This record gives sequence, structure tokens and C-alpha cells, in this order.
Amino acid sequence: MSTFPSLMHTAIDTTDCRGLAEFYRRFLGLRYRPGDEPPADGADDADWLVLVDSAGGRVLAINKVDTLAPATWPSDTVPKQLHHDFRVSSVEELERQRRRAEALGATLRYDRSDDPDEPLYVLADPAGHPFCLLVGQA
Repeated sequence: MSTFPSLMHTAIDTTDCRGLAEFYRRFLGLRYRPGDEPPADGADDADWLVLVDSAGGRVLAINKVDTLAPATWPSDTVPKQLHHDFRVSSVEELERQRRRAEALGATLRYDRSDDPDEPLYVLADPAGHPFCLLVGQA
């Protein structure tokens, strides 16, 4: 018997369930939980999708909502409420991953890439959720 609960996944709200799932699937190298793949006929009305890692462990769930105000960070007009921190090993990898994220639909919100101690970018995913991409230690 476990003493503590274990994190099953992080659920993220969006108005475009498949679009946001595709962003994180491609950005993080994840795959769909069996049964959540895009339908072959293109008719997609998904309202809950789960992304898993290469071992099949849940990582993210994407939940469709009718409306969602994107976070306005760094202003707190609409708070970010939750964000992810993604670590990379070098400044070169930081730049490469920033370009990848932007090519997949992310937008730059803050550039601290010249910080000698912890270079980072804050980007927003296509639904407006901020996330940090930084050079850091495990």
C-alpha cells in the first residue's frame, strides 16, 4: 500500500483539444494514449486526450473547455495559475528548442537568455499557457 498519492498526469485546459495535444506531442516527443490518436477520417471532436511517454506513462492530459482567457504574464490580469519548467543541457540546446517551440506555435513572452547563471525563455503554448525553457541542472 502506498503512503502517498502519485501524480497521474497534468491536465491542461484549452479550446482546441487536438491542436494543443499536437503541440505538446511534437514538442516533447510524446505519443497518444492508445485510442486517442487522430481519427483517420479527420472528423475530430475530442474533448479529452492523454499523452504518454515512450514507456506508456501518462504525462499530460488535454481538456477541452468552451472558453479560456490566455494568461497575460508577466501581468497578473489573467494569472498563469500553473506553468511547466522544461530543462535543457546547454545554451545551444536552449536556442534550438526555442526555435522548435515557436515553429510548433509557441510565442515568446520573456527573454532572459543572456543570464549567465540560468539562461531562460518564457514562452506560451498555442492556448496561451506560459512555460519556461531553461538551462539547468537536474
